[in-house]
Amino acid sequence: MVHLLLAVIYLSFVSLGLPDALLGSAWPSMYGAFGVPVSFAGGISTIIALGTVVSSLQSNRLTRRFGAGRVTAASVGLTALALLGFSLSGSFRQLCLWAVPYGLGAGAVDAALNNYVALHYASRHMSWLHCMWGLGASLGPHFMGRALTGGWGWPMGYRWISLLQMGLTALLVLSLPLWTRCGNREEEAPAPVLTLAQVLRIPGVKSMAAAFFCYCGLEQTAGLWASSYLTLEQDLPAETAAGFAALFFLGVTAGRGLSGFLTLALNDRQMVRLGQGITALGILALLLPAGGEAAALAGLVLVGLGCAPVYPCFIHATPEHFGAENSQAVIGVQMAGAYVGTCLMPPLFGLIASRVSPALFPAYLLAVLLAMVYAHERLIRARRAGR
Repeated sequence: MVHLLLAVIYLSFVSLGLPDALLGSAWPSMYGAFGVPVSFAGGISTIIALGTVVSSLQSNRLTRRFGAGRVTAASVGLTALALLGFSLSGSFRQLCLWAVPYGLGAGAVDAALNNYVALHYASRHMSWLHCMWGLGASLGPHFMGRALTGGWGWPMGYRWISLLQMGLTALLVLSLPLWTRCGNREEEAPAPVLTLAQVLRIPGVKSMAAAFFCYCGLEQTAGLWASSYLTLEQDLPAETAAGFAALFFLGVTAGRGLSGFLTLALNDRQMVRLGQGITALGILALLLPAGGEAAALAGLVLVGLGCAPVYPCFIHATPEHFGAENSQAVIGVQMAGAYVGTCLMPPLFGLIASRVSPALFPAYLLAVLLAMVYAHERLIRARRAGR
């Protein structure tokens, strides 16, 4: 039963990743049809991100009331409905309206599943879970590409993903008895629902949220700006730069698959520090003044590999740091910090690149990495002092 439920959770994370890259791959075909500037994609992504922040902060209340299984099923169903709405939208305003339920559904399922796995499964499963997200994020553009090249248009790409999400929703509804049979630690250790202010007063929570903010800021900035940096500063052809940038995501996905095995020998704290060290090596390779293509290639792969274990191990360590009774509330705050970092940090570098120089890309990544290391070490000190 436990392994069957784990398979359902893995499928849920594939589903969570499927729509994440759809907007980016479809937008070049969408914005002209709606008569809006290409920059308006940022407005849709911001609405989605704000929805994920709101639902992440409410995940503790929702999960305690309805259970992780019901919240997951409802959230995936809400996301499926939103994607269907995207496929039927005839105006930019309609896209913005459907972005609201999409964000609300994505944030709730993310926080609920991460907490459930952190409580009930070993660290290796958390790494493999996020590897499944990478698989889904890679498959989403493939579906959209097939829809575009096949002449069906971008609405059909969204519709296909919506249908897959509906199928998963049905599977999740059928699997609800498994969540009860496999046990629920939240029910074994009941505790009152904490307000946001109460969660933030727990020693170390602010540092953990800051670490999530920095991690997602680093990951998203690297993914968004690597190709531009290589083209503008390393004089690589656009096609070569795009291929190199894709290696970053490949490094993250493959690294999480590998991290699952490394967790058999290393604990979460050691995995985080290992990932941070590898990321630092990758950034230093990018900083080499005469490294050329080889250094850029090695740097991006190393940054991706270094990022791989950090996020899953941050989450899996949450019950250990803050207790099982507080983990859902804390993970909700962590997810909110992650989404805020995703919203703010890549545009901030875009502003720096336009006002100063894109050459600051590696230095920017290094500064964010150092801030993340500081926040994580401060968390560890705070929890030691709390004990």
